[in-house]
Amino acid sequence: MTDDIFKPLLGFLSKVPSITGTIGCGVSAKGEWWAKFTIDITHPLAWNVVQEFGFVLNYLSLEERLPTIFKPVSPPPYMNGGPQDFLSWVIECVSSDFTPATCTEWLEGRLPSPVDDLSQWHEEEEGDSE
Repeated sequence: MTDDIFKPLLGFLSKVPSITGTIGCGVSAKGEWWAKFTIDITHPLAWNVVQEFGFVLNYLSLEERLPTIFKPVSPPPYMNGGPQDFLSWVIECVSSDFTPATCTEWLEGRLPSPVDDLSQWHEEEEGDSE
């Protein structure tokens, strides 16, 4: 059951440039859910992805925010290592009414399309002020 509700989101996230590795996900007893993944911070579009996700999931509307939080998470760096190896990102949702499929629709509707077409993404050049 859990796998089925995450299918659309996992499929979408697997196409996003710079997202690598296994994508973990889960649901709490209250129906709140999360998806955790790694972004290759050396990928040329990594920070564009972080910015787009941060905008859509955290601040799309100041008056009517989505019930999602996009943030970095890490084990203690002094015990493990640097961000290239141990920094992960998580989408947390605090509403059981806002499903992973609904989250996917919001992301698909606002990120470059198709999301896996690198030419649709705008890479900022050093000194680019557009």
